[in-house]
Amino acid sequence: MADSKKSATLNIDGTEYELPMFTPTAGPDVIDIRKLYAQTGAFTYDPGFTSTASCDSTITFIDGDKGELLHRGYPIDQLASKSHFLEVCYLLLYGELPTGAQLEDFENRVTNHTMLHEQMQNFFRGFRRDAHPMAVMVGVVGAMSAFYHDSTDISDPWQREVASIRLIAKMPTIAAWAYKYHVGQPFIYPRNDLDYASNFLRMCFAVPAEEYVVNPILSRAMDRIFTLHADHEQNASTSTVRLASSSGANPFACIAAGIACLWGPAHGGANQACLEMLKEIGTPDRIPEFIARAKDKNDPYRLMGFGHRVYKNFDPRAKVMKQSADEVLDLLGVENNPVLQVAKELEAAALADPYFSDKKLFPNVDFYSGIILEAMGFPTSMFTPIFAVARTVGWISQWKEQISDPQLKIGRPRQLYLGNTLRDYTDIENR
Repeated sequence: MADSKKSATLNIDGTEYELPMFTPTAGPDVIDIRKLYAQTGAFTYDPGFTSTASCDSTITFIDGDKGELLHRGYPIDQLASKSHFLEVCYLLLYGELPTGAQLEDFENRVTNHTMLHEQMQNFFRGFRRDAHPMAVMVGVVGAMSAFYHDSTDISDPWQREVASIRLIAKMPTIAAWAYKYHVGQPFIYPRNDLDYASNFLRMCFAVPAEEYVVNPILSRAMDRIFTLHADHEQNASTSTVRLASSSGANPFACIAAGIACLWGPAHGGANQACLEMLKEIGTPDRIPEFIARAKDKNDPYRLMGFGHRVYKNFDPRAKVMKQSADEVLDLLGVENNPVLQVAKELEAAALADPYFSDKKLFPNVDFYSGIILEAMGFPTSMFTPIFAVARTVGWISQWKEQISDPQLKIGRPRQLYLGNTLRDYTDIENR
């Protein structure tokens, strides 16, 4: 952590307390309250932890006012246009862009770990046939600790490395098999001659009865989706992974906890909710009706895919996603897709309305990602599993950083207690 050169003065009942302040390399100054309770006997109250830094990190930085997302200092739009997902994985995991030799070695290590333990097929078949793919993923990833005992010792740097590679490599296979099981088709094994995104698409859509060739435009679009969702600072699921990790839990349990948190509609399920909204609107002529509802203070309705908890400007990922949507729909001959038409005209109408611009409600990454995934042939139940595949590297990078942090302590948030104070037990006959 950076040296403290500033301080803040807190006055409680006439007594002043000096609190150290830290100046980060980017972002607002941070008041260090670690000794606040010991010094003052008081806690802070911060529901949602929106004003609390739970850790220090060197991985990802978001400037919500500027609409800026940086991975290790590199802008997400540059990474999405010039790089590819596994190179971004290397950057997040190790801190620097790889050389050609380093990237080749990393890609080989990931590729050679994409197969699942054969006995895990039996685990999949233990679920009901109509089980949601996210339910399957939570269970299967959590169960990996029962199959890969040689990479659960978090005190061993080599085991941490092996677990990291295994999770990144096997997550697409787990997600694809969850999908195949959901639709009643045979599992498709990964192939080492395909890149990460192409392998995933093939495992999802190939069948043994015929050859499947991955279209490079679809593969590139999927790779961009993975890249744009790779990490997003201390969001809910990442914080869940860190909190689980703080107890010393094995990496597979920690990532399973992150997947469970991601399942929520306010987090990983937002792109599904956005697509359902666009279908509900149906045609462009109904857009004014739904915009009026969103602006009505007495109507709980709100437009999905607009605004973000962090970004108070245009989501930088949305610009890249919009380009991918145009490319994919053009390739598939669905440029006149009614959902896309509604999305484009809704975006234009909202951006032209002072109500939305004044409230900084700009389109976010979820606005177009659902359209792309549906055009590729994915049902809405697969949207969040795909998000989980992408976010795995972010979770692991944050997990590895936390494990190596000498300041690591088990997470233990405090509370503002508003319940009953001490009272005596009353016997049941006297109640």
